[in-house]
Amino acid sequence: MDIYTRKTRWKWYLAIAGLLIVLVSMAVTRYLTNQLAIEERKKVDQLKAAMESISFENYNEADCDVTFQFEFVRSNTTIPLLLVNDQGEVELAVNFGPRRDTSRAFLKRKLEELMAEGVDPVVVRTPEGEQYLYFEHSRILRMLEWYPIVQLGLISAFIFLGYLGFSYARRAEQNQVWVGMAKETAHQLGTPISGIVAWIQHLEMLRPDDAELQEVVRELGNDVKRLELIADRFSKIGAAPELHAVNIFDELEKVRAYMARRAPRKVRFDFPDPATQTPVEVHVNPHLFEWVLENLIRNALDAMDGSGTISASVRTDDRHVWIELSDTGKGIPSHLHHTIFQPGFTTKKRGWGLGLSLAKRIIEDYHKGRIYVKHSEPGKGTTFAIRLPRRADA
Repeated sequence: MDIYTRKTRWKWYLAIAGLLIVLVSMAVTRYLTNQLAIEERKKVDQLKAAMESISFENYNEADCDVTFQFEFVRSNTTIPLLLVNDQGEVELAVNFGPRRDTSRAFLKRKLEELMAEGVDPVVVRTPEGEQYLYFEHSRILRMLEWYPIVQLGLISAFIFLGYLGFSYARRAEQNQVWVGMAKETAHQLGTPISGIVAWIQHLEMLRPDDAELQEVVRELGNDVKRLELIADRFSKIGAAPELHAVNIFDELEKVRAYMARRAPRKVRFDFPDPATQTPVEVHVNPHLFEWVLENLIRNALDAMDGSGTISASVRTDDRHVWIELSDTGKGIPSHLHHTIFQPGFTTKKRGWGLGLSLAKRIIEDYHKGRIYVKHSEPGKGTTFAIRLPRRADA
């Protein structure tokens, strides 16, 4: 199992664990709110009994002590209550708020809301007739009902901020590793390249009349220039590259000419001819941009097993240029479209899985563009798209 499969599984494990925590929290909160609602209903029934007792004792004018009942009624400071007579008029309101308890407009509207919600009132029997006690859940109970949602929001915010922090730290560390590795590679290549250049010059002067040897020397010189270009590319990783205005069709043709000489004979290149195209100017670093194109073409060659077609197309608008590279290779499964750009990911038996990661870094970090898999279907091929701004300061 590769690192990215394990990473994906751990994300699912953490998501499931977080979901279980929220579900358990909601279940416990639900239980507590139900118990609290039952207790509030009991208290309303007790208030009803106390109010009936006070009413009948006052009606009979009996010499009975109803101090306890009065104190019990006054002790309700949490449950909002409306006492309504048999004609639908509010006679008493408590715990809606100091101003609302005496606002007739508010109390009338609140009564209509409770009746519309289908709230069943508690019937209070008095010597003058029946009265109706409407009640709402207390503020504490309503807050407790919202607690799981608030908790979920806080946990989500904590996870999100933590993810951003760790991602930023990981990217910063990754960038340092990239830069250090690239510059060290460029440095290590410099010494043997210098030695090879010296040996080529020695061979060139050793037999100046040997045509066959001179041909070999020229090819060696071309390969050394290629090595110097590679070292130069590595040295530019981590530094702000210089961007130059170039014709995108010329860049495509330059890369096509180089890669076509190294591709199998059964591979056909279908690239636009610069001579027949209206020049399209973009600002790129030619060495780094050619590296990206070469990586994409090299991956296409690996995917086609020696035969097929690699094609390129360009389209533009006022702000951007899109370059699309397509092949007729094996294709990429949809679930890997984003993973293939991660460092170390590869489906090949050989390779480090760094090519597409470097390509993404070059296009997005250095050229302020975007590279992505536009379309891919297993067995039918893949199309990569590169979007570049037309202006260097875009």
